[in-house]
Amino acid sequence: MRSLLRLLAAVLALSLVAAACGSDSDTDVDTSTEDDTTEETEAEDAPEDEGDTSEEEGAEDDDAMEDDEDTGDDDGDAMAASGAGLLSLEDECASFDGIEAPEGFTVNLVTDIGKVDDGTFNEFAFEGMQAAVECFGIENQSVIETVSEADYAANIATTLESDPNVVITVGFLLTTDTETAATENPDINFVGVDQFLVEYPDNMVGVLFNEQEGGFMAGALAASLSETGVVGVVGGREDVPPVVKFVNGYSAGAKFVNPDVNVLEIYNESFTDPAKGASDAAQFIGEGADVVFGAGGQTGSGALTAAAEAGVFAIGVDQDEYNTTFGGGSAPGSEFLASSAIKRVDLAVFRNIAAAVDDSFTPGPFVLTAENDGITYAPFHDAAVSDEAAAKVEEVRVGLADGSIDTGVCAIDGLFVGEGSACD
Repeated sequence: MRSLLRLLAAVLALSLVAAACGSDSDTDVDTSTEDDTTEETEAEDAPEDEGDTSEEEGAEDDDAMEDDEDTGDDDGDAMAASGAGLLSLEDECASFDGIEAPEGFTVNLVTDIGKVDDGTFNEFAFEGMQAAVECFGIENQSVIETVSEADYAANIATTLESDPNVVITVGFLLTTDTETAATENPDINFVGVDQFLVEYPDNMVGVLFNEQEGGFMAGALAASLSETGVVGVVGGREDVPPVVKFVNGYSAGAKFVNPDVNVLEIYNESFTDPAKGASDAAQFIGEGADVVFGAGGQTGSGALTAAAEAGVFAIGVDQDEYNTTFGGGSAPGSEFLASSAIKRVDLAVFRNIAAAVDDSFTPGPFVLTAENDGITYAPFHDAAVSDEAAAKVEEVRVGLADGSIDTGVCAIDGLFVGEGSACD
């Protein structure tokens, strides 16, 4: 087993995303919103503008780059380079030159705990699916929003009742149930986001990310911005490897810039407790932190809003939280959101649906990294990020992409290499 893990660790470190690929349909979306059970409702229950957010992302990022002129030319250069990793789903769609899904093609999505408007992980997956539905003229889709871990298997079973072509399950905690369903339903393609297996069924893709690289960029930016020499990270569950990768990557990135920086860390039992995240941020600020990274879904977002409202720099996660958690700049404290560590969940979901449409679906790990623009950082928007800090985070992004910088964090379990990680 250990030899297999080592082999896959090497694959994850070297893999590039293979695929090509984002945007028009009026199909229904079924969404479960009950507290204890899964119930399907009509499309109006799902956010109406999620797809638009993905499609307009590139244009918004361009505008943000122009707005960043008052932070200096280096800042603008950094954003221009970062923008290369913020490929729009509309451009991805254009690359398919009008390919359409077969009649009756069906795509279903099961979220992790939370909703498709959570501002981070689930929402980004939903946006990727919506973009694919629109791009390829997919006729049928549904979404089930999970409210309890006990519902994972039942929700997957429910979504299979419509005999879908593709099922997307979102989150590490759905790995076992997704693998079981894929094994039992060999004619359906499964896409498991953040789901690592030593060996995948022949009809399952595991979408994986080098979150440690995103955390490293966030940490480098945090240490560059900090005046107190104390920065913090509010994580989600410690038993979820992507969270550990973000947290340890953040610590490594901060110390790469300032070896003497004090990194305050905390994990949480829930991804959906913004009040707890806010409390964590307040505690860190009380201990001197002047930058807070939220890496725990809505819990992390609670930390961001609390930090920003207190006048402390915040760094988001998964997607550009300026556009979600901070309402495109309308929320209090949005000028303190320095950036976000982006993992292109939307792009990964889109590309794998596209592969199912054009019969190029390939089982196994599908890895997104800094090298293939699947991991990057968001524009600085309204934040007063100095030229020096902007230049440093861009230098780090380039170094991670070309391999000249190594995070020192294992791409499988997120532990530090040499300290008992799966990569040792």
